[in-house]
Amino acid sequence: MDTKAAAMATKQQTVVLYPSPGVGHIIPMVHLAKVFLNHGFDVTMVIAEPPTGSPDFRIVDVDALAASNPAITFHVLPPVPDADLAAVPGKPPFLLTLQALRRYNGELERFLRSVPRRRLHSLVVGMFSTCALDVGARLGAPVYVFFASAAATLTVVAQLPALLAGRRAGLKELGDAPLEFLGVPPFPASHLVRELLEHPEDDELCKTMLDVWARDTDAAGVLVNTFESLESAAVRALRDPRCVPGRVMPPVYCVGPLVGSGGGTSATGKRHECLAWLDAQPASSVVFLCFGSRGTHTPEQLREIAVGLDRSGQSFLWAVRAPAGGDGAENLDAFLPEGFLKRTKDRGLVVRSWAPQVEVLRHPSTGAFVTHCGWNSTLEAIKEGVPMLCWPLYAEQLMNKVFITEDMGVGVEMEGYGVRFVKAAEVEKKVRLVMESEEGRMIRARAVARKEEAIAALEDGGSSQASFARFLFDVENFDKQ
Repeated sequence: MDTKAAAMATKQQTVVLYPSPGVGHIIPMVHLAKVFLNHGFDVTMVIAEPPTGSPDFRIVDVDALAASNPAITFHVLPPVPDADLAAVPGKPPFLLTLQALRRYNGELERFLRSVPRRRLHSLVVGMFSTCALDVGARLGAPVYVFFASAAATLTVVAQLPALLAGRRAGLKELGDAPLEFLGVPPFPASHLVRELLEHPEDDELCKTMLDVWARDTDAAGVLVNTFESLESAAVRALRDPRCVPGRVMPPVYCVGPLVGSGGGTSATGKRHECLAWLDAQPASSVVFLCFGSRGTHTPEQLREIAVGLDRSGQSFLWAVRAPAGGDGAENLDAFLPEGFLKRTKDRGLVVRSWAPQVEVLRHPSTGAFVTHCGWNSTLEAIKEGVPMLCWPLYAEQLMNKVFITEDMGVGVEMEGYGVRFVKAAEVEKKVRLVMESEEGRMIRARAVARKEEAIAALEDGGSSQASFARFLFDVENFDKQ
């Protein structure tokens, strides 16, 4: 069957995507949806409407998302009764989110039953939405997990229950003592996701998160937003029986890097001013600083960054969110050193709140990226061959820093993140290292090599294309298993 005929055959089938809450999970799932669309499937993305008692459940404009992705059908599940989900003093908001997701299974099942079983190709759920595996089992449908973080992170969380089972206390007491996991470089215990430093017998959130991820082994397979040559040791570990003692990890499909294609336009539809500014800069001369949708710094830290950039003498593009504890972005000038903007106006641009990150990283003038090490940002930098200055803030970003610097070799760390304060001297030193030194040249060369590997993985016959083809084959043979 040729490609056109295959597309005609699959056009009658629907893939339902059920992402975990949060923009960092929903947007990568949109990129995955486009892969399915390119293979001729209909795609429906189901998004849970947040209960009023569960803060930060979803930070995404579904209407805007649907408008910019007309080929994807979006379905929003109605809110579940939230009488017992109201914010409780001392109860972590994310625990409320995970508890709420279990409550949505009924609404999800009602929706899925409206899709004829013969048309339902598969259900792909987010890494925190694995409770939906129960729905797929009742329907007899193949359910896969989309893991939107690194394969190395999946490797760590798969091995963590066995490590904790042999301990009476959590891992917090280990401080910076190294943890060793199959398939990843050793890293300080303090770099583990903060909620997982507790012991599951003593902490409800830790237990719930581990239970959620343990369900990966119940799925028909796990799609990971990575490519095999980027994380070869971690991928091999996931296929090793020692990775999940007593259980079997299902097939793992490396289908990435799935990242945005850019656009570079503001909400008004105009090309962002920073891109025009970059057009006038020499090739690979600009340091780009951006810390994600939730990354903020104190006024004191903003001043320290500014001093370091000033002293480095390098050109920079700095996307600054409102300071933590500040009065808002409109008063940003008050948090920068006196005269900073004037002194650096010929070689620097400060952008308030938002910059088109994919377009900036793709621009030939961008030479380095100061990043919080979120996995989406990491993949965007790798796909464009931009070396990273790693400044992790929360979640799995501290582990990502280790993977980026020690395993992939495409970045350096900004010392001081562990005490939540990076000094101006460190900013100056690491910016100069990446932009001027021989070590920086070698890091840039490795970053370019990773870019070439990423491009190859996504080409026809590439590893990620082949992995997705194996996934489609396995779904087709699901009922024969």
